[in-house]
Amino acid sequence: MNQFIRQRGNTFLGFILGLVVGLTIALVVAIYVTKVPIPFLNKGLSRNAEQDAAEEKKNKDWDPNAPLYGKNPGAAKPEEPAPAKPTAPVVAPPPAPPAASSDPLGDLANSQAAKGDEFQYLVQVGAFHASEEAESQRAKLALAGYDPKVSERDQAGKMVYRVRLGPFDSKTEAEQVQAKLKATKFESALIRVQRP
Repeated sequence: MNQFIRQRGNTFLGFILGLVVGLTIALVVAIYVTKVPIPFLNKGLSRNAEQDAAEEKKNKDWDPNAPLYGKNPGAAKPEEPAPAKPTAPVVAPPPAPPAASSDPLGDLANSQAAKGDEFQYLVQVGAFHASEEAESQRAKLALAGYDPKVSERDQAGKMVYRVRLGPFDSKTEAEQVQAKLKATKFESALIRVQRP
């Protein structure tokens, strides 16, 4: 009962059949591709004056920042952007020290009195435990036209990231910045530090 099953067929016939099926698929794809509009070439070929006028009217009052305003677009929309103001005034280099004096402590006291206030002022806009939150606050302030700085401080074994504006030479200047921040809904605190 050794009966072998013989296969009948020809390799050449299989090759021809595969070639016909492949060419049929290629023909269907070619017809589909030629009937589909070509991107970037068929776009906007025919526009009339009405369509151009409607597009211009739509883009006239378009605000790219509208999604950033939230639910109340009128409250957050600034009428006029505030000009960027440098936070640290440019200070001229100190004059050359005079020749050695007989009263150096008196000279130091006189220079402090001439300087005016012995403190510098900073406006702190937030203190965060995560650096990402501090960077987010810094970015919000930068978008509002300020130049904030993030500083790190170890407080009771935990790192605190402080977002501050300044230093300002006078308290009134720092209070003016704080009032502007309050008007734009930023909570802030006035910080007084000893001059270095």
